Amino acid sequence: MMLGLKVLFLVQAEQRAILDRLYDGIQAHCDCDLRWLSDKQQADLKGYFLKEVDLHAYDCILLFLRFKKEIRQVGFIQTIPNLAILEHDAYQNYITGKYRGRFSKHYRTLPSARVITSGFCVANQLREEGVDAVFVPKGYDQALLRDLAQSRDIELGFVGSIKSGVYSARREFLEELALVEPLYVARTNSGVDYLHMLNRIRFFVSADIGMGEYMIKNFEAMACGCVLFTYDQGEDENRALGFVDMDNVVLYRSLKDFRTKLQTLRRDSSLADRIAAKGRQLVEEKYQFSHLGKAVVDALQMPFRQLQPSNVWQRARRYLGI
Repeated sequence: MMLGLKVLFLVQAEQRAILDRLYDGIQAHCDCDLRWLSDKQQADLKGYFLKEVDLHAYDCILLFLRFKKEIRQVGFIQTIPNLAILEHDAYQNYITGKYRGRFSKHYRTLPSARVITSGFCVANQLREEGVDAVFVPKGYDQALLRDLAQSRDIELGFVGSIKSGVYSARREFLEELALVEPLYVARTNSGVDYLHMLNRIRFFVSADIGMGEYMIKNFEAMACGCVLFTYDQGEDENRALGFVDMDNVVLYRSLKDFRTKLQTLRRDSSLADRIAAKGRQLVEEKYQFSHLGKAVVDALQMPFRQLQPSNVWQRARRYLGI
């Protein structure tokens, strides 16, 4: 362990995903001062740092805050030395939506910052744009999610949100699938309810269509012993994650492709069992938050780019906090 590295880690106090075990994994591998910032504190980082932070006490600063709060405070954030940003939504930079191109624009204003992003191809694209980007994938909470080895009464299921505009392609695919297959779509509370719902599903339908990377539900479903049917994000992303079609996951590119493979596994339950077992083994070995916490800390060990000299306009913006 590298407990000598002193890290100030600022995270959102209110976040949809429960990522406490990821934070634990980071804390286990460095001397980490973890602080939970309210919306108000996130909106005034300059004020927070002036009152609450001694920059000299830390080797680096790690932010995992709301993107829309960050982009309004570039003038101050530019002044933070040895800055890293943990980002699970940068895929939105390359898809249709309100944040298309916004991440690239933001990171160009922070040339010394390191961006730790959850998509392999997204990290590559950002590096091509000059960003100091490092790939650390999404994963799952190993303390909560596991295979309960119980009978599964839902053959084909999806658990999660389909309301956001970001998920429009997901919603369209699930609606088309439901017309021809007995698809069960559910929303549950986080925690134990979610654990038990995943353990009821035999074939989990993931439809991260057009996103360019695999969302966290893929790893959660595999950890709970589901056979994961997931939209194919491409050879490079699959190789980086170790996803192998009809070996530890089921990849598809169309409804026809999905149904063909579904029929194969309905006829061959032993093959389905092997895919589920290998998928579970893969995520247990590589994608537990405890493992990914170490990967984040490893990314903080590399030398940071130096802060760029500021011009008169940049100094004025920093003084004004804009």
